[in-house]
Amino acid sequence: MRTILHVDMNNFYASVECLYDPSLRGKPIAVAGDAEMRRGIVLAKSNEAKRCGVKTGDLQWEARRKCPQILFVPPHFERYEKYSKLSRAIYTDYTDQVEPFSLGECWLDVTGSDLLFGDGRSIADQIRARVRRELGLTVSVGVSFNKIFAKLGSDLKKPDATTVIPYEHFQEIVWPLPVGDLLFAGPSTVQALARCGVRTIGDLARQPREMLKGWLGSMGETLWRYANGLEDAPVARLDAVHTVKSIGNSTTTPRDLYKLEEVRVILYLLAESVAQRLRAKHFRCGTVQLSVRYADMTACSRQATLRRPANDSETLFAQAFSLFQALPSRGRPVNNLGIHTTKLIPDSQVQLSLLPEEQRDARRETLEKALDGIRDRFGRESVQRGILIGNDTLAQLRPRSRDQISK
Repeated sequence: MRTILHVDMNNFYASVECLYDPSLRGKPIAVAGDAEMRRGIVLAKSNEAKRCGVKTGDLQWEARRKCPQILFVPPHFERYEKYSKLSRAIYTDYTDQVEPFSLGECWLDVTGSDLLFGDGRSIADQIRARVRRELGLTVSVGVSFNKIFAKLGSDLKKPDATTVIPYEHFQEIVWPLPVGDLLFAGPSTVQALARCGVRTIGDLARQPREMLKGWLGSMGETLWRYANGLEDAPVARLDAVHTVKSIGNSTTTPRDLYKLEEVRVILYLLAESVAQRLRAKHFRCGTVQLSVRYADMTACSRQATLRRPANDSETLFAQAFSLFQALPSRGRPVNNLGIHTTKLIPDSQVQLSLLPEEQRDARRETLEKALDGIRDRFGRESVQRGILIGNDTLAQLRPRSRDQISK
């Protein structure tokens, strides 16, 4: 029987902010984006804010209505990345099977570590003590025989707690819990199951597997396996190489966009960001996808295949802009745009060509690689496009804050 841990840094972003500003301790705080740039969403909150009902994803005005004395602090992702790496360094003292789930969460397989460090509970307690002593943060740890129940265990008791869900007693611990506590059972899935009379994890586990598959498709069968303790996915090594399937970026604009020229500016910024990361990962894309969200919160997406794989911003922009111009809803105010690339292939698989248009593309890629070097050395703003002149508000956007790389 395996011994799996799920380690969750308590109120991670907010706790790190308190390390840098101890005056925030004991106060209701929330890490949130820039409200003036319409990114004022709560990313993390302290226990004091949580007790007032503040939730991750709340808008700043919603959080302030729930907790009038709340303090908002801007996010500092470089700090969170630093402490994420420091915590993982502690975990690797106990096992080389450490799989990140987010910056503040990791699974650990400590099955072979018991002779050195004790059983799962003992290892979890040691990790909690070391993180508290060495980093000044707290973690909650779930201990179980698979990843799903370990994750559930870390959520059951917070902060700074160890929760064990053993194989012999998982039904009496897990089955009475709401089905929404199960990993990947989102709000729409919970609502669909509730309409069928399934409200607890035990209700889910007792349903015929084929019936659940009929209700929810393949996800129904997956959740049935989770509920019955049949999940057996391995914990990956921290240095495991994952296949990148897509690279993309999206941004919420600081104001609604009515003019085509304003959309053009944002798409150029996004295309530059995505192209730069494609080149950094040594990939080219075969497909470009455009996502658009309008001011009334409706959304749509379109995609197109490129004539040849590319990783330069001009090609990505031209395709995304063409997709936008072809939308039947063009002219409606826009408040979110995204560019995503798929069908990625390594640079090494692209054949050289003597066709004039492809040689032109190659020269453009060489130029953009040179710009990458300048920006890496002197900063992203050292070289900018002329279209940003006169668009001061839009030029302040930094699309890299919402980069998305899926594996």
